[in-house]
Amino acid sequence: MTSLSIWRDRFERLRSHKVFETFVIAIIILSALLIGAKTYEETSRFEQALLVFDTGVTIFFLVEILIRIGAEKRLRDFFRKGWNVFDFLIVTASLIPMDDSEMVLLARLLRIFRVLRLVSMIPELRILMVALVKSIPRMGYVALLMFIIFYIYAALGSFLFAEVDEFLWGNISIAMLTLFRVATFEDWTDVMYATQELYAWSWIYYLTFIFLNAFIFLNMMIGIVLDVMQKESLAIELENGEGEAAELHGLRDDVRDLKAQLSRMEEALQRRGS
Repeated sequence: MTSLSIWRDRFERLRSHKVFETFVIAIIILSALLIGAKTYEETSRFEQALLVFDTGVTIFFLVEILIRIGAEKRLRDFFRKGWNVFDFLIVTASLIPMDDSEMVLLARLLRIFRVLRLVSMIPELRILMVALVKSIPRMGYVALLMFIIFYIYAALGSFLFAEVDEFLWGNISIAMLTLFRVATFEDWTDVMYATQELYAWSWIYYLTFIFLNAFIFLNMMIGIVLDVMQKESLAIELENGEGEAAELHGLRDDVRDLKAQLSRMEEALQRRGS
């Protein structure tokens, strides 16, 4: 083995070691606490110490990303994974110095995003994030249907209840904001009681709207996210060769191999018979 291969193997063992991963996660959390501490005036007297600590965290992240790059056989293998590119961009953005008065605001803003590295470091958070992103297209259709229902109910509300409260039902845009308040249960009963004084049946309007949006459409959103999360979990189990999904996949491969062997045996017997 060459010296390059030896170092690559060492970096690979270090990168995959649980203690090292836990230490990186701890540093990410400390970095997030550091950013939060700088928002308090009481910490201004420790500004120099916080700056030194921030520099140390930045150097650590740089060394950590270099170790992960060095563990790959080829540089492009590292950048093939989206999460690696994400970490690399955050780490390189953190190299902007904090002592430059013109760039200090940008540097602080970029350092806030270092806490997002927890998502790339913890597999369970990655599943949640990927599931959320993949759910957005399907949730878009539910959101479109919700907008249609909002629009219809807002139009009805502006026609029926404008004389009750012009501030809440004056036009369709204001009525949609009022319905958003109702959907989030923010003092929605006050709105309903005001219209009930003039229209006793108006409770039907509110209850049907809440039933459609707060119960049906919200549960549809949750169902979409859960479905995508389940598929992502199965995909990760197959990739890692763990869980029932991996076992079933292995059984399918074994059955497929057995069928292929039986087919070859039948063909061999037919040739002998002929």
